[in-house]
Amino acid sequence: MEPVAVGLIGAGPWAEMAHAPMLSKGPHTRLAGVWARRPEAAARLGAPVFERVEELFDACEAVAFCVPPAVQAELGVRAARAGKALLLEKPLADTLDGARRLAEAVAEAGVASQLVLTLRYAAQTRAFLDRCREIQPFGGHAANISGTLLGDHPFATPWRLERGALLDVGPHVIDLLGAALGPVTGVRAHGDPLGWTGLLLEHEGGAVSEASLCMSAVGDAPPATFAVYGRTGSAVLPHFDDDPLATIAEEFAATVRNGGGHPLDAAHGLRLQEIIAEAESQLAP
Repeated sequence: MEPVAVGLIGAGPWAEMAHAPMLSKGPHTRLAGVWARRPEAAARLGAPVFERVEELFDACEAVAFCVPPAVQAELGVRAARAGKALLLEKPLADTLDGARRLAEAVAEAGVASQLVLTLRYAAQTRAFLDRCREIQPFGGHAANISGTLLGDHPFATPWRLERGALLDVGPHVIDLLGAALGPVTGVRAHGDPLGWTGLLLEHEGGAVSEASLCMSAVGDAPPATFAVYGRTGSAVLPHFDDDPLATIAEEFAATVRNGGGHPLDAAHGLRLQEIIAEAESQLAP
């Protein structure tokens, strides 16, 4: 299969660490070019740099995004309307309205889309979810604790400093608990997105789960944890350092070639954004 030509929007730390190497190493994708607000940063990624985003669209068949959520919401609509498949970061947008506009543009254009929810592509996570399906799960808990918002951390970016853990790591946690216990049908939230946030999730079928989120913890934080309990056993996601990016690139190429159909698509991203928006409304002063 000919590698899918993917244009990259964004040239920040995550683009340099993850997206550009993932897309350029092949064999399923090739990095066709980069557009970014800072051309000098884009030039470090080892691909042609385009001055206008429309020129990038002309040079590729799919677009990957590594920009703040508000920018993704705006440029994702333009890419979809240009007929490009989309590899999207989480969260889909900075607002629920922005997420709706993007998901609607993807649906109207009929283009393929896929979310970079990295945990879901790891072999260990897929084995964990297989185990969850075997044990008739009724409850679970998760914790994602870090110091990302402190000091000069490279990911202490303006949107994270403003919105905190719920918008940043919340999609990962809510998505995986939903995959393990059933789609989320309700959420109750308490705490502070810039401090400690607690979530109680209700799942289709009656299961419930709790999640703790924090990106302001001082010192060494433990790895993220996920545990699920059922009527015939339990399942715990083991800590792992494996890199799932090659799987993301392979599955995105298949999504593009097949014309869509990936379960982690823009519509799924919109549902996650709806849950987060409801939780944020409960935390608002």
